[in-house]
Amino acid sequence: MMGGISVTQLLILLVIVMLVFGTKRLRNIGSDLGSAVKGFRKGIEEESPDKEPEKLANAEKSSTEPQAKEEKATAARPTDTNV
Repeated sequence: MMGGISVTQLLILLVIVMLVFGTKRLRNIGSDLGSAVKGFRKGIEEESPDKEPEKLANAEKSSTEPQAKEEKATAARPTDTNV
């Protein structure tokens, strides 16, 4: 095959990867990758177009509240005039 990977080359690559990483580490990497993909798919399925405006409104509320609290906290502090 020109420019492609044959089955023999793929098996040789698999053996080299197993020797370098070990089967236990490869199993852990595979399970971590699988759970990440499942979480990503679940997050995308839960995201729907009718929920986006609600999320934007909540994000705006949450982003303005900390700023207002921070402004109140800085306004209540006395200024240093002895510097």
